[in-house]
Amino acid sequence: MESDNELFNSLTQKIPEVRPDLQIIQVRDQNRDLIVFYDAMGYVPQNFALDATVQPLLSLFNGALSLEEISRQINGDLGKEEMLAFIQLLDEYAVLNSARYQKKRDKIESKFEASDVRQPALAGISYPENSDELNSFLGMSNGSSENQSEKKKIKALYAPHLDIKAAKNQYVEAFSKISHLKPAKVIFIATSHYAGYHGRFYDDFPFIGSGKDFQVAGRTFRTNQEILNSLSEESSESGFTLKDRAHRVEHSIEIQLLYASQIWQHDFEIVPILTGYFDELFYHTSGDLATKIDRFTSTLKNLIDDDTFILISGDLSHVGRKFGDQKSASQFREDVEKYDQQFLKHAQNANPENLLKLVSEKYDATRICGFPPLYTYLNMFPDSVGKLINYYWWDEKETESAVSIASILY
Repeated sequence: MESDNELFNSLTQKIPEVRPDLQIIQVRDQNRDLIVFYDAMGYVPQNFALDATVQPLLSLFNGALSLEEISRQINGDLGKEEMLAFIQLLDEYAVLNSARYQKKRDKIESKFEASDVRQPALAGISYPENSDELNSFLGMSNGSSENQSEKKKIKALYAPHLDIKAAKNQYVEAFSKISHLKPAKVIFIATSHYAGYHGRFYDDFPFIGSGKDFQVAGRTFRTNQEILNSLSEESSESGFTLKDRAHRVEHSIEIQLLYASQIWQHDFEIVPILTGYFDELFYHTSGDLATKIDRFTSTLKNLIDDDTFILISGDLSHVGRKFGDQKSASQFREDVEKYDQQFLKHAQNANPENLLKLVSEKYDATRICGFPPLYTYLNMFPDSVGKLINYYWWDEKETESAVSIASILY
């Protein structure tokens, strides 16, 4: 831990704002109201909580006020020394967007980038670490449900990355369709949920690879360095980078790799690629991003052979109050499901132009996180034939929100 002299320590300087990327959630614990700080990036310790009575004070930490100014606003109800101690507590636990927090963040990310192995981020949290428990939890068997004669025809699977507990049956149904295959290489094209948390770090790089070995479910999967090196040769033109901090806490590849490790016991190499947001395409279909997508997909397609399988990781719509809508998901479920079916129609027809047109019409109003990875795949193989395996609406009633998912075999 850094020394105490790195903590915020001023009466007159502006107090750093509470990090805007944190979710502050009120919970009840043993007849006491607490607030916890959900940090998707994991910088705040999971067990850090405060009494809910401090929430009004937190709202004053907006980056515009000093301790002296806040003290005058609250009429000296809280002593300056006591308030400074509270501010330093927040700084110590990475709640404030301070110089200390930024140093801690950069140290964690730099350490990850320098490592050779990507450790599982969700083991023991979203799924069991113990292999015996995991086998039962995932619900997969080693049996094949697909005719062996179809082996040469199946090239890719679009499948979700929703929490396993919410969609176990859908995962089993989708991955059982490819359990008879035996690819030598598996390319993951997956949603990046966290690239935006790194500011402008990835502005020019919509495609984020990783050269690390990936560990999951007691196995280590080596990355195919030949493909990654070939992609890196044109990184400035194709928007590809191996600066992989966006992979550290990402679940979109980890969950699918879990299922791949269950159905395929043979050794295979992986190519992990995350796709950032493609929002620029909604406004400019021939701009810099479009050029990079064309260059990247052209390069990657030339590196794919008959021993390569592609796993496309993405969910469909995210709607309801949890995602910023003003009404509950159930109130517009019918409309969203109709929209999803239009999306899936274009996806099955392997038509990237119509897919983009549909999502652009309302600027991705339902937040289809699977659009970028699927659009990437369809730009490589617009002559594919897609077969819908399943469609599912997961309703999180306690938050009045929902996520829809689907699986397509190509």
